[in-house]
Amino acid sequence: QVQLVESGGGLVQPGGSLTLSCAASSGSVFSINTMGWFRQAPGKQRELVATITRGANKNYADSVKGRFTISRDNTKNTVYLQMNSLKPEDTAVYYCNAPQGNQGGFPWGQGTQVTVSS
Repeated sequence: QVQLVESGGGLVQPGGSLTLSCAASSGSVFSINTMGWFRQAPGKQRELVATITRGANKNYADSVKGRFTISRDNTKNTVYLQMNSLKPEDTAVYYCNAPQGNQGGFPWGQGTQVTVSS
């Protein structure tokens, strides 16, 4: 069973930057899957914000396009999310997973809290 561990969240001022990391326990499974970053704000549904295929093709939600960059290192079984020009509406718990629609193909990790506030 793949375990996902997210890290790198924190409190940042509007306009600031953060880089999130997600480490997967199983390299063989991780490397063959498209991976994505999701987020869930209080009272809202979980949304998929970025995906990256095994071949490093990337897609972004319109709300983060131009500000967030997803990347992966298959040698480290890790996927990253570089977040720039952060806005208060980016405040959420961020999770990584292998997207299946708006669901995840692996058990969810604990997520990492991102709070954008002055």
